[in-house]
Amino acid sequence: MSDYLVIVESPAKAKTIERYLGKKYKVTASMGHVRDLPKSQMGVDPDDEFKPKYITIRGKGDVLKSLKSAAKKAKKVYLAADPDREGEAIAWHLAHSLNIDETSDCRVVFNEITKDAIKESFKHPRSINTDLVNAQQARRILDRLVGYNISPLLWKKVKKGLSAGRVQSVAVKMIMDREKEIENFTPEEYWSIEGNFVKGKDNFEGSFYGIDKKKTELKTEEDVNKVMEQLEGKNFTIDKVNKRERKRNPAVPFTTSSIQQEAARKLNFRAKKTMMVAQQLYEGIDLGKKAGGITGLITYMRTDSTRISDTAKSEAKDYIEEKHGKEFVGQKKAAKQKEGAQDAHEAIRPTSVARDPKSLKSILSRDQYRLYKLVWERFVASQMAPAIMDTMTVHLINNGIEFRASGSKVKFKGFMSVYVEGTDDKQKEENKYLPDLQEGMEVKATDVDPSQHFTQPPPRYTEARLVRAMEEQGIGRPSTYAPTLDTIQRRGYVSIDNKRFIPTELGSIVMDLLQEFFPEIIDLDFTVKMEGDLDSIEDGKNDWVSILDEFYLDFRKRLEVAEEEMEKIEIKDEPAGIDCENCGHEMVYKMGRYGKFLACSNFPECRNTKPILKEIGVKCPKCKEGNVVERKSKKKRTFYGCDRFPECDFVSWNKPISRPCPKCDSLLVEKKSKKETQIQCTNCDYKEKVQD
Repeated sequence: MSDYLVIVESPAKAKTIERYLGKKYKVTASMGHVRDLPKSQMGVDPDDEFKPKYITIRGKGDVLKSLKSAAKKAKKVYLAADPDREGEAIAWHLAHSLNIDETSDCRVVFNEITKDAIKESFKHPRSINTDLVNAQQARRILDRLVGYNISPLLWKKVKKGLSAGRVQSVAVKMIMDREKEIENFTPEEYWSIEGNFVKGKDNFEGSFYGIDKKKTELKTEEDVNKVMEQLEGKNFTIDKVNKRERKRNPAVPFTTSSIQQEAARKLNFRAKKTMMVAQQLYEGIDLGKKAGGITGLITYMRTDSTRISDTAKSEAKDYIEEKHGKEFVGQKKAAKQKEGAQDAHEAIRPTSVARDPKSLKSILSRDQYRLYKLVWERFVASQMAPAIMDTMTVHLINNGIEFRASGSKVKFKGFMSVYVEGTDDKQKEENKYLPDLQEGMEVKATDVDPSQHFTQPPPRYTEARLVRAMEEQGIGRPSTYAPTLDTIQRRGYVSIDNKRFIPTELGSIVMDLLQEFFPEIIDLDFTVKMEGDLDSIEDGKNDWVSILDEFYLDFRKRLEVAEEEMEKIEIKDEPAGIDCENCGHEMVYKMGRYGKFLACSNFPECRNTKPILKEIGVKCPKCKEGNVVERKSKKKRTFYGCDRFPECDFVSWNKPISRPCPKCDSLLVEKKSKKETQIQCTNCDYKEKVQD
């Protein structure tokens, strides 16, 4: 019999921790929550201080029975669920189910699953933090009040299977508001003038800046013509040269939000996948007996803190000094936390900087390796010295017309020798060379070319952009981003096209109803205030029942009005203009979980369904009869195939183009990479670059 029982959430974590603690400890897993509100009913009594009705989760009976049996045999039970609100609530539910005094020193928390961190945490057990539990309980009940009241209303008035959650509804509204911005956007004309200059053997580029040393905007072709007419010849005089040194600081270590954004940019990971792989790295990977067996490789991945422990800083300093030199060690102060950040644990970092990604490549899966490498590089770079750039701006004058050329080069790489943060936009070149130019010199313009442009609407949200916007607005918390994005897609409120969110017709209908009858549910300011109220419960500044009472008073009135006044909406099937090949009835467009699809109007007698195929204007190169269409794989990856499938099995991951290879007459395809798009032959070595 073991003296002590430790209950964690997952079996993977249990194995790792048991090895660290030794024979006196038995570590077992609760497999997440053991109790929750019932799925079949509200489970909350608003008339009795929102008293929740908790039941054992279906399928968890045997787990709970086993935990009770083990708890009776142990001298002491420790509850070691994750170090956040959800983990605290799991510990609280376990304490109630196992008759453990929640005020006793039964709770153990750790930010990383390493031997030192685990042993240290067991030296400082504490009681269950009821403020944390109440904050989580309030969020759960609040979401239950919203979801279990509005969703049945939507089933009755619109269609079955719909839902209306607090955070998910705001996320859909943000996507819809962006779509309206794009639809209502009026492009504005503007012009630029680019010049190519030469000095001796050196060439460089410059752009029109202004007239008579005043910045001038070029809004019309007439403005451009005035500038071109004022230019006298091709010679420009260098009026001024500004040289300066600029520091570029590294990005802070990852939070939940920033790791989801960066993994989307650099690894093409969806938010859900990022969190799943991060969980694996946190809970432990078997590194082999010599390397210490199952070991947690990163710290806890649900955090909005950028704080780093002194031990981790010291380890990083030693590593950087040894591998790169003293001058690469950063001297900066700790990063300032953003307002409202929960600072209970650290930023996401490797548990040991000594475990560099290369040493683990053969052990980790491809996804684990790529995400671990990202975390490791970001953390190491965050502790390094700033990069130093030499920048140069040159003012070129011709008869009062001013062009400016700027360039920079890296003088000292600093953190950039390890990692550079990605962006949602195209990266500018860091090293843009300018020759050694001096004031008074003359240079010659080889080309001066005007170009017409039009302002662009704001871009649609990618997952990374939406997560960033939600974080900036204060919508949701680290643990809610990934499930929220997953839910709004599963409900069919939004679809994804070219990695960007587009609201569906169904999403528009639901949002219009919510706007009319429950405007506070999709109001950003209201949602931000509610997040603040939940935080105040966690801090012990507010009573959770009072917060819920304040919300429910007005919500109940709106619910009564909606029940009476919300009209039933019938979503009519749109005729597709083609007949069903099975029964001859007309095919119609229907709305499904992943957007529109084709179905027979004779349903349920005929159950024929087909995806909506998008032709790309290319004949099938294999059968010569069918047309190439765009399709989606099970993982929603775009590929191209013949519309005569299964009779013709032609498929291509790269987009075929209509003209044949000029060299061998075979199929040409468009191949995209992060840097460029190329047209390549599928048979020979012919290639051509596609101009943006």
